[in-house]
Amino acid sequence: MLSSRTVVAVASSSSFLPLSHPAAASTSSSASAAAASYPFLNRRLAFSQCHTNRDRSIIPKPQRSRVMEGFKTRAAAAAPQLEDADALIDSVETFIFDCDGVIWKGDKLIDGVPETLDMLRSRGKRLVFVTNNSTKSRKQYGKKFETLGLNVNEEEIFASSFAAAAYLKSIDFPKDKKVYVIGEEGILKELDIAGIQYLGGPEDGDKKIELKPGYFLEHDKDVGAVVVGFDRYFNYYKVQYGTLCIRENPGCLFIATNRDAVTHLTDAQEWAGGGSMVGAVLGSTKQEPLVVGKPSTFMMDYLAKEFGITKSQICMVGDRLDTDILFGQNGVTSLSTLQSPTNSIQPDFYTNKLSDFLSLKAAAV
Repeated sequence: MLSSRTVVAVASSSSFLPLSHPAAASTSSSASAAAASYPFLNRRLAFSQCHTNRDRSIIPKPQRSRVMEGFKTRAAAAAPQLEDADALIDSVETFIFDCDGVIWKGDKLIDGVPETLDMLRSRGKRLVFVTNNSTKSRKQYGKKFETLGLNVNEEEIFASSFAAAAYLKSIDFPKDKKVYVIGEEGILKELDIAGIQYLGGPEDGDKKIELKPGYFLEHDKDVGAVVVGFDRYFNYYKVQYGTLCIRENPGCLFIATNRDAVTHLTDAQEWAGGGSMVGAVLGSTKQEPLVVGKPSTFMMDYLAKEFGITKSQICMVGDRLDTDILFGQNGVTSLSTLQSPTNSIQPDFYTNKLSDFLSLKAAAV
């Protein structure tokens, strides 16, 4: 029986990815380097249960390249393959699931997910679904779950778009201030629900800057925060406008929904993620953003408070080292920390896919 928060990595495809947990202690530097260099490792899922006294994690095994095979060898040396799903399930109260690559890929539901979720609910487990994809609001994600045939309440869904609005509310963002949004509809909808003024978003996608002599771009002096998320309508105008707000408006916040390097817009390949948009603004402002999505402490703390969750009773299920596992570890947000030789991102166990919980559970009976 697992006595503290555990990290499990599950492979959702023919490749794999490790998970991690909060309060992680010291471990091998090779795992950290691999995590920084290969955050996806061809998209496998991972489970991360938060530990209080030990540092173990679960890592799915890679199968497609020498790099992945080498990482699997190091991971396997530190983490056993999950053999008794009952022990893991009994040891936690809440399962937090990443969505992209864990529950679905693009608009396709991953095999075995409905049955696995039903089994966990039947065991009395609380399920929470977390995504760094800020293009949709919680309500819109609720509709996506419904379309895929999954019965998930809106209150169980936490998107980084919601996290941005929740953070601004938590700091009592001034009513007379506005938010400039570099992002899509999901952020706008959540800000609207929160009663926060905003400008920008998709409507700035067609705006251009004419670099002619004497050209001067005006910006709103009442902007008190710039929120940057994934944006398919990203352009130079938005970078310049956001940069002016952050540089010239006293106290203007720079908030990122996430810094994911890549994302899964389709099930065919990986696409540049929200981190590419954040990186552009970071490059021009030389200011580090406050990240409200995974793996930041804000979202974990918010979830714990919202549901009355004991952090040591959480198991994070995801497929990324640099967001999901670190989110499970609760608090590692910078690349320098991620790459530090003293930091380790290792799951407690590894397995091939989420639905292995069903077969492993049956085998353990």
